[in-house]
Amino acid sequence: MIELFEEAQERVSRRLSRRERLVETLTALAFLVAAVPMALLLPGQRALSVPVALALVGAYALAARVKFPVGAGFTVPTEPLFVAMLFVLPTSAVPLFVAAGFLLAELPDYVRRRTHAERAVLPLGDSWHAIGPALVLSLAGVGEPAWSDWPLYAGALASQFALDLVTMTTREWLALGIPPGAQLRERVWLYLVDAMLAPLGLLAAFAGTYSFLMCMPLVGLLGIFAHERTERLRHTAALSNTYRGTAHLLGDVVEADDAYTGTHSRSVVSLSLKVARAMGISGAALRNVEFAALLHDVGKITIPKDVVNKPGPLDETEWELMRTHTVEGERMLERVGGVLGEVGQIVRSCHERWDGKGYPDGLAGEDIPLEARIVCACDAFNAMTTTRPYRKGMSVAYALDEVRACADSQFDPEVARSLIEVVEEDLSAYASPAPAPGTLAAA
Repeated sequence: MIELFEEAQERVSRRLSRRERLVETLTALAFLVAAVPMALLLPGQRALSVPVALALVGAYALAARVKFPVGAGFTVPTEPLFVAMLFVLPTSAVPLFVAAGFLLAELPDYVRRRTHAERAVLPLGDSWHAIGPALVLSLAGVGEPAWSDWPLYAGALASQFALDLVTMTTREWLALGIPPGAQLRERVWLYLVDAMLAPLGLLAAFAGTYSFLMCMPLVGLLGIFAHERTERLRHTAALSNTYRGTAHLLGDVVEADDAYTGTHSRSVVSLSLKVARAMGISGAALRNVEFAALLHDVGKITIPKDVVNKPGPLDETEWELMRTHTVEGERMLERVGGVLGEVGQIVRSCHERWDGKGYPDGLAGEDIPLEARIVCACDAFNAMTTTRPYRKGMSVAYALDEVRACADSQFDPEVARSLIEVVEEDLSAYASPAPAPGTLAAA
């Protein structure tokens, strides 16, 4: 959530990418192709009152400026005003009034250059949800609100959600690469909020022409809540960046202490994140994978350098000393506390084995944190394919065979399967400089 919030905040000030520009322009043009003929050809049920239209569009714009951050974007409490528009303005023209409200809402940000001018095309695409209800009510010939027409109102609301679901998920999929499935959970909450706000707009329509103004105090209250939520997310994002900075600083310390260990850790980060994403991991768990992969060897700075860099096999005493590095890493991160304190528990388990024969606690199976299981497999694969002063790296093919052979013993089978798929998708990225068979690296 924090990553999506930061990305959404940063994205609005940028120009549209080529793909975004194409998708959003086509979406906006399609909206106009649908909305303009509707306004001109379908019956509007009532005459247009310019003062009422201006007041409603202005109120809609104010509500549209109240933005609750949700996932890759935000939601706005415009539903009561939208419903009021359907019963106060010419129904068939409402989608165009909605678009005007969205454009007016963004105007201050365009003037202050907080939002890039290229993004002025987005409000038209955001107005697609208005097409469904306006079309349903216009074709049904609904005039003044009446409780007996409640099935039509329910159908209009359902058409709003259906059209919005199709258009918005398609836009974000094509423009931003966010799969529809990843958007559904957020969409459900947005539609639940709109479903709860819609009756307020209907009550305002029953009460009279300007009764929609009674919704504005609620919009103001929601604005306060939205501001507090945004500030909390910004504070959390700043704190998250602080932890990330601390993690990378510790990574730099590891690299300064031992160049191979530092470089190895950063390579493990890249692979671990790819495997985690392939397994559908996101949010805090993905962040934990990143930090644990970066810091899984941080405890080695407490181990004598002649042991860490010994050009040959370690004896049993040296192995006992080496195996303490996960516990030492946990202790170091616990001193930092917060998120990194939690990551320390994962770092402790990065050398546990699926069959329970790992260290330091002999955990087995799903008792091992999933993040640690991912880092363990990626750490071993990177170690196998990396050339060290005392041995050459294995070929990628040989290392993958080792991963297959050790699935269900050293590695979580699901993690091993995802690791193999990720590597095989881009073999050139993991090619070893000098392939040679060897034995699986346990340390």
